[in-house]
Amino acid sequence: MYVTDIQALAATGVEALRDRTEIVDALYRFGLGQDLKDRDLFASAFAADAELDFRPAAARWGADVPLMTGRDAIVGQILALFAGRVDTTHTVTNPRVRIDGDRADLTAIVEAQHLLSADHGTFALLKNLYDVELVRDGGRWVVHRMRIANVWYTGDPAAIFNG
Repeated sequence: MYVTDIQALAATGVEALRDRTEIVDALYRFGLGQDLKDRDLFASAFAADAELDFRPAAARWGADVPLMTGRDAIVGQILALFAGRVDTTHTVTNPRVRIDGDRADLTAIVEAQHLLSADHGTFALLKNLYDVELVRDGGRWVVHRMRIANVWYTGDPAAIFNG
């Protein structure tokens, strides 16, 4: 093997690691953007034509929510839902990534805690399975489709929707 071959292999490995890091970072931006109520950070997680499907998780406790489409609509709806009413924390674990060119799939477990701002005794703690399709957007990966299914929850889901 020639030095240039080794350098090419090393460069490919570094690029793959960078892509994996950026892919998981899209999910971190999704969670932390909500937690900090940072519109720009939250929006940076999504493609312009993104879809967010929380319906499987919501159906677990009998809620009927619409499919959210478009980055601006997703950001506006989620942040408005929580603004001044709900404090959140999101913890991402077990990320698994599969990359195919400029598209990627990510699965992860996300623990999402929602507490009413006025009464932290009213809360909903969710353990959710995220199934995410991402696309490369320049040097950054963004969510194209996100489906959230609930594994288990405790507390009062009204802390999310009806506070």
